[in-house]
Amino acid sequence: MIKREKYMSIIRGFIDKPLIKVITGVRRCGKSMLLQLIREELIERGVSGDNIVYLNFESLKHAYIQNYLDLYHVIEERVHTVSGKVYILLDELQDITEWERAVNSFLVDFDCDVYVTGSNAKLLAGEFATHIAGRYVEIKLYPLTFREFLSFAQANSPEDQLVLEQQFQNYLRFGGMPGIHMMQWDDALIDQYLTDIYNSVMLKDVVQRNDLRRPAQLEKIMLFIMDNIGNTFSAKTIIDFVKSQGRTISNESMYGFLRALQEAFIIHKVPRYDIKGKRLLETQEKYYMADLGIRHAVMGYRDHDIAGLLENVVYMELLTRGYTVNIGKQGAAEVDFVAQKKDERLYIQVSYLLADDKVVQREFAPLEAIQDNYPKMVLTMDPTPEFNREGIYRKSIINFLLEDQVN
Repeated sequence: MIKREKYMSIIRGFIDKPLIKVITGVRRCGKSMLLQLIREELIERGVSGDNIVYLNFESLKHAYIQNYLDLYHVIEERVHTVSGKVYILLDELQDITEWERAVNSFLVDFDCDVYVTGSNAKLLAGEFATHIAGRYVEIKLYPLTFREFLSFAQANSPEDQLVLEQQFQNYLRFGGMPGIHMMQWDDALIDQYLTDIYNSVMLKDVVQRNDLRRPAQLEKIMLFIMDNIGNTFSAKTIIDFVKSQGRTISNESMYGFLRALQEAFIIHKVPRYDIKGKRLLETQEKYYMADLGIRHAVMGYRDHDIAGLLENVVYMELLTRGYTVNIGKQGAAEVDFVAQKKDERLYIQVSYLLADDKVVQREFAPLEAIQDNYPKMVLTMDPTPEFNREGIYRKSIINFLLEDQVN
């Protein structure tokens, strides 16, 4: 099993700390694998396997556990059969009614360390926050970065640019779900696997969890977002599209659908930020996919979408590195990403190729107009050497994705 070291390095700092470790992320992005890695880490530290309780609530073996009382009694029974601290690993917990009451009681009644995972942001909403306020830490898990993708694919040396470029095309096409690496690079198998993930997310994490009555409208909205990766648009644009498909939808319903999709982690909303005015704007945001492979399994891969796909890859990389990301508005121009982490800020433009001087001017001008000293860069797929223009770096997207990260 390949360790996702970035996440394990975070988790190690919280092992045996009196905090619930809550791992969230889109379905099938590797949360169960991470729990198994935690289990291995604990055993390497000398913890007996008998003191580790792992329950996966997607397994019918645990279907009898329906609510917090059922959960409490199962854990209580296991705790009383061993001596010493018990490590409780609960996978895909969101469908256990009032589970947070059981977890709260574990902390009070037992000598334990608790780890839970879930595929919906509502895992941390409402009563959970009330019961466990100040006693949990959220660890957001994302699909594989390109660097992780290479490890999973057991690619050749990163110095081999031909291999890197081939693997990057695979990454653009198939995305970062860990499970695709079990499919022998068979296009049909991978597409079926990713389509099944998509259907499962839409049904279980969006429609059923939110009791949505008009899934056909939801499907139209999702298809619109997939078709407009990298484009800014307004709520009215989506409503007009749905109407053009022969269906009507209210503002309230449309926002409810978008919120449900975000809560399932399958899409990410990126607001616009006025760089000069230093404020968030309420309109013309962008949406990106958690995983491009899912998009292509549903819609097919289209080469002419490359600009938006590259933006999507860079956006997800920035999230994985711990940045809060916005679209930048610089006068009438747009900066693709304003990435913020503590006191650090980074401005990024993403372009497929700097084909001529006109394109160079278009991509560099918005960054040149920003009057501060934070790093600025233009990321492209050009094979030419990287360069610096007026303090703005032109970097290869692939090289950017493979940079060593201190944090």
